[in-house]
Amino acid sequence: MWRTIAGPGARFEKGPAGGNLQPRREGGKNEPGITKSILRILGKPESLMQYVSDRPGHDRRYAIDFSKIEKEIGWKPRYDLDEGLRQTVRWYTEQENWWRRIKSGAYREFYEKHYGGRLS
Repeated sequence: MWRTIAGPGARFEKGPAGGNLQPRREGGKNEPGITKSILRILGKPESLMQYVSDRPGHDRRYAIDFSKIEKEIGWKPRYDLDEGLRQTVRWYTEQENWWRRIKSGAYREFYEKHYGGRLS
């Protein structure tokens, strides 16, 4: 999460008009690999993993090559994937009060009160 937040801003500010600076590369970690990394960070067993049928269009691999965006506009991520996952997990662990309210659906009442039918 953290490693890519600054990327879109840098592409917008410094990238060529109409240019494609979408980072991509073959290889990398697949979804089970990402899940195992998160479980390891949380100190949880891999037995918590549950496999589901593939969804059309979902990502099968997370492998990003930043060489083009670094060459063209000088941007590169601050953290590698593993460090980014550690920081993201830590953030969500420290922000439990925030995400519990979102998960509960309590925010819907706020939006309905302040925005009414304008959201539909």
